[in-house]
Amino acid sequence: MSAARAVVFAYHDVGVRCLKALLSAGVEVPLVVTTKDDPNETQWFASAAVTAAEYDLPLITPADVNTPEIERTVAELRPDFVFSFYFRSMIGAPLLHAARLGALNIHGSLLPGYRGRAPVNWAILHGERETGATLHYMTERADAGDIVDQLAVPILEDDEARDVFGKVTLAAEIILARSLPGLINGTAPRLPQRLEAGKYFGRRRPEDGRIDWTRPARDIHNLVRAVAPPFPGAFAEVEGQRWLIHKTRVAPHTIEPSERARLFGANGRCYVACREGGVLEVLAAATAAGPLDLPALARDLQKHPVSLS
Repeated sequence: MSAARAVVFAYHDVGVRCLKALLSAGVEVPLVVTTKDDPNETQWFASAAVTAAEYDLPLITPADVNTPEIERTVAELRPDFVFSFYFRSMIGAPLLHAARLGALNIHGSLLPGYRGRAPVNWAILHGERETGATLHYMTERADAGDIVDQLAVPILEDDEARDVFGKVTLAAEIILARSLPGLINGTAPRLPQRLEAGKYFGRRRPEDGRIDWTRPARDIHNLVRAVAPPFPGAFAEVEGQRWLIHKTRVAPHTIEPSERARLFGANGRCYVACREGGVLEVLAAATAAGPLDLPALARDLQKHPVSLS
C-alpha cells in the first residue's frame, strides 16, 4: 500500500482504535485534532491526545475547528484524506474539501438508521437486537454521505451501553482496516444512502434517564441499560428519595396487570411489578448515601411493598 496522508479528527475509543489502524497500515498522519475532555464527564474511554503523544504525532485541541486558521493549516498539509472518528463537532465544507481523495467518518450505527448523536444509547433504548459501525463519506449534512462499508454487531438481552460500545469500536476498526486499500487506490464502493429509511436522533441529557413507571418492564429495562454507568444512569423517586437504578433484568414470569407499578420483595430479591404485568428484577441501585443493600431491602419490601408513580 502506498503511503497516503490523512488528517485525523478523533475522540473516544473509536478515535484511538481507528487512528492506530491508520498508523498500522502505514498511513502518514501529519496532524491529529481532538477535543479537550469535559471535566464534568466521567472519562472512561481512551484518549486520542495520549495516543498522539505516544506516536509523536502533531496534535491540536481547538475549541472550534471551523476557523480560517484551522482550515488553512489543514489545506497546507495537502492530505489525501480527512477522517473523523467520533469527533465531537461537525466538520465544515472547507475542511472536507481539503482532502484530495475524500473526507470520511465512522458512525456508530448501521446507517441510515440512528443518524445523529448517541446512536448506541438510542439503539439500546429502542430495544434493537443489532447495531454496528458505518464508514461513509462526509457531507455538510450529518451522517448523510455515501456508504463505503458497514459491519453489524449483536445487542444481547442484557447488554449495557458500554458493552455495545466495545463491539461497535471493534467493528469500526475492522471496516476501516479492510476499506483502506480500496480508498487509496480508488476502488472502494460508494453506496448512496436512502435517507428516507433512517431517522435522526439528538443528544441525550441526564434528565432523559428518568424512569416512567407507567411503561412496560422491557421498556424500563432498555432505558436502564442504555444509560447505565459510566453514563449518567436511570433514576426515579421512591418514597421521596432519589434512586439511581444501575442494573435490572426482565423476570421470566408475569403477574396480573395493575393500575400502578409497585416495588416488592421475594426470596431475598427486589422486584418491580410493572403496570402491564411484566416483572423487573432490580440488581443494582443506589441513593445519595451509597449502594442499596438489596437483600435487606427485599426483606422489608416483602412485608411492605411500595407503590411507584
